[in-house]
Amino acid sequence: MGPQGKRFLEEIYDETKEMHLEYSGLCLMGMEEPTTFQEAEKKACWQQAMKEEIESIESNQTWQPVKLPRGQTEIGLKWVFKLKKDTEGNVVKHKARLVAKGYVQRQGIDFDEVFAPVARIETVRLLIALAAHMDWEIHHMDVKSAFLNGELKEEVYVSQPPGFAVKGEENKVYKLHKALYGLHQAPRAWNAKLDATLQALGFEKCPTEHAVYKKSEGNLGLLVGVYVDDLIITGSKTEIEAFKSQMKKEFKMSDLGLLSFYLGIEMKQGPNGTTLSQSAYARKILEKCQMENCIPSPTPMEQRLKIRKVSDAPLVDSTYYRSIVGSLRYLVHTRPDICYAVGIVSRFME
Repeated sequence: MGPQGKRFLEEIYDETKEMHLEYSGLCLMGMEEPTTFQEAEKKACWQQAMKEEIESIESNQTWQPVKLPRGQTEIGLKWVFKLKKDTEGNVVKHKARLVAKGYVQRQGIDFDEVFAPVARIETVRLLIALAAHMDWEIHHMDVKSAFLNGELKEEVYVSQPPGFAVKGEENKVYKLHKALYGLHQAPRAWNAKLDATLQALGFEKCPTEHAVYKKSEGNLGLLVGVYVDDLIITGSKTEIEAFKSQMKKEFKMSDLGLLSFYLGIEMKQGPNGTTLSQSAYARKILEKCQMENCIPSPTPMEQRLKIRKVSDAPLVDSTYYRSIVGSLRYLVHTRPDICYAVGIVSRFME
């Protein structure tokens, strides 16, 4: 390569590097979660996230613009912004969610039943233990904009989204055909849709844990645990792949591959077994308590330690104390060695 060609490549590299740094700067500006639409619209990352949410809603035929019928009430909409992070706490996605102000709904008029089952953490651990025993892989799928698939029985009208009003039709509202996040009945509507889909695919619902489904064909088996829009799938490889293909035909799915992160719990699957940990969550607790530089202890509690409600020590903030204990109780899911100590401090929540 001649000197001119080399210089040309270097110029391209420098320009590309500058563009990358510029975009990285824009994304870093969006590293905090906005609390209002006005804050979010100033940042490119959040603008794109809102556009993607609107496109997802409209492609799903969730609503249609109409004039508000006499006697009906429109429900307001708002934007909620969330940073999605990986197991190490690094930002991987800017997520904007359009949410209905469901707190204005009236039970018996705007909605009836609202309950929707989700898999308990104990159930998830049981599925993981069973998979390890059977030498099965555990896979993870996510239903994109899951609640938008739930079909509504009630007549519901919502205002146009902040920043996305249709020009020339600002006086119109949207009539919902499918659910939106924030509606009281949205979780149940989505769960009913998913339940009907899984049973149509030949699954049986567990009679004692309604968020777990089983499918058996000969020597092959498949188990699916449901937590809102997250699916934990374990069984024979053949059945897992067949199930993924079927679900992609029914819904817009994200295939996340082997389960590695779920409800704040990190998971590693390997030939020697499966391990669960909450290292990032534990670090977050230490930061919350300003104990990042503390000296580790081999035991979670001093021997013969006696804790009393009445003490000469300064009073602690009760809300802060409950918050810390609650965080520790969730950490117990992967750290049974601290269970007794956490149980002791849990006695003083009042």
